Amino acid sequence: MKKGLIRLNSAIISAASVVGKKEHEGPLGAYFDMHDEEDRFGQKTWELAEAEMQRLAANLALSKGGFKENDIDAIFAGDLINQCTSSAYGLLEFDIPFLGLYGACSTAVEGLIFSSIMTSNGIYERCLSVTSSHNCSAERQFRTPLEYGAQRSPTAQWTVTGSGAFITEAADSENAKGKAKIIEAMPGISVEKGIRDAGNMGAAMAPAALYTLLRYFDESGNSPRDFDLIATGDLGYEGNSILRDLLLSEGIKCGKELNDCGMMIFSRETQDTHSGGSGCGCSAAVLASYLLPKLENGELSDILLLGTGALMSPDSIKQGLGIPGIAHLIRIKGAEK
Repeated sequence: MKKGLIRLNSAIISAASVVGKKEHEGPLGAYFDMHDEEDRFGQKTWELAEAEMQRLAANLALSKGGFKENDIDAIFAGDLINQCTSSAYGLLEFDIPFLGLYGACSTAVEGLIFSSIMTSNGIYERCLSVTSSHNCSAERQFRTPLEYGAQRSPTAQWTVTGSGAFITEAADSENAKGKAKIIEAMPGISVEKGIRDAGNMGAAMAPAALYTLLRYFDESGNSPRDFDLIATGDLGYEGNSILRDLLLSEGIKCGKELNDCGMMIFSRETQDTHSGGSGCGCSAAVLASYLLPKLENGELSDILLLGTGALMSPDSIKQGLGIPGIAHLIRIKGAEK
């Protein structure tokens, strides 16, 4: 197998989340920093609303950490919309070097990998990584506008309206005391298994998640039982079930330690989201609002976060191409007591 494990020494010293109405009504609603009842965030279009979410999340992360704009050396940001429109416009006011990313729904973890590499090696003192997704902007780009009223298949996921922002710094810095540490990363390899259904992204992404986990376990010597939680980015219920079966075929049985951010953010019983949540904002908002506090207060001590993404485009779907999946991994240790 290809080698890819990266040892890191970075800390997430501040984080913030901004979400929409449906996310606020879900099981994690009380944990998010900010929400908007109309999903518009004071803007005229859904795309501008998503850009505003990134601006708000970035400013909240700065404020919560006690930082100003000139304390940040670089921004790593991306989203789902054409040429990362939401990131480009949402972060336009920041006079900070901007590096745009596209990892589909894996973008949150991809940004944290780059930020951690830079801060662990002293290239930058402090980085900001930001991502977002919006249900209304993503649906009309990748599937059909909501006004069309198309019926969604049972395997389809609900794109999360949300944004997450994270500030990273070297783990041995003064600001890193009491904060969760990113100690390892495993960048993913694109995997395409012939899935062409844009309404079943879980099936497209699950093989990539399997491949990254197998590579990680092989190189690190760890196994699922070594972690409190292995959280995939947004495979949803369909993809989570497929991943469990794929792991079992490799002789790896996972129990409750294997979960998914797309399953956590919505209630399957009370919210009609079919196979769960998806989108760049899904794992970003769950990590910023829910998982990081648990890592800081000792409820969780050692987790893997596996950002999963479907690397499709509107044109690739129209042309009948298979959907490549990607899965980037980071290992996050809880705060030292």
